[in-house]
Amino acid sequence: MPTILGQNQYGKAENRVVKIVRDGDTHHIKDLNVSVALSGSMDDVHYSGSNANVLPTDTTKNTVFAFAKEYGIESAEQFGIHLARHFVTSQEPIHRARIRIEEYAWERIATSDGNSKFIGADEVKHSFVRKGQETRVTQVTYDGESWEVVSGLKDLTVMNSTNSEFWGYVKDKYTTLKEAYDRILATDVSARWRYNWTSDEQSMPNWEKSYEQARKHMLQAFAETYSLSLQQTLYQMGSRIINSRSEIDEIRFSLPNNHHFLVDLEPFGLKNDNEVYFAADRPYGLIEATVLRDGVEPKIPVDMTNL
Repeated sequence: MPTILGQNQYGKAENRVVKIVRDGDTHHIKDLNVSVALSGSMDDVHYSGSNANVLPTDTTKNTVFAFAKEYGIESAEQFGIHLARHFVTSQEPIHRARIRIEEYAWERIATSDGNSKFIGADEVKHSFVRKGQETRVTQVTYDGESWEVVSGLKDLTVMNSTNSEFWGYVKDKYTTLKEAYDRILATDVSARWRYNWTSDEQSMPNWEKSYEQARKHMLQAFAETYSLSLQQTLYQMGSRIINSRSEIDEIRFSLPNNHHFLVDLEPFGLKNDNEVYFAADRPYGLIEATVLRDGVEPKIPVDMTNL
């Protein structure tokens, strides 16, 4: 045979599941986008078309929705763990399951006392607005023996309007950028961190608390770092998380430098004293790096495009 089959996987991508927990008049929402990828003894379906070892992707979709009812959604990580364990342990041909989840956060809509009384309730606890900030993400991988959980976030837009400089860089005949001693520093944070929980014999992290704390330390480091480069800020953000969260061993960032250029107002007889900027959406600098706990080997892919 002139060709052989290489790595392969299959599953149902982007299953949108919304779980509402009704605790009396108080409701809670979990809104997930779940993608399932399964691999194992799948040679025959590729070579001969035999589906004898194939669990239909429609079944994986149904499992996602059924598990939302059976197990609830405590966290994206815990839900992914339930799914991965089920697919690997219930189907002999499946040797590895990878569950990717995006979580969309909602927050309660604050209502006025007048409106609350008008509809006959002391307080409205069932109305929500979609948070316009980051998307939480996680990837759970299980091979029947060991776990890998990589979580994080994307599209978290942050800005420092001062306490940022950029000067002392290499200059050649193509350099036109002027040195800046007081600039805007803005970026859309994409980050993935890897947990050191790999076995059922270990104590499982509190996934919700871990996410909240990692996000908090990341934002605090961004705000508290007097930045001479976006690289410096990135390292401080990663270091703060590693030093503060013992369950996290590795974190990788992809940070576009969302440039803000001072607008030349002199043609209009006006002085621009660091007040009016042009926000350029492209091209942009792209700063990427991994921060590790000392002695730990990196495992998060350098290219996080599909993570």
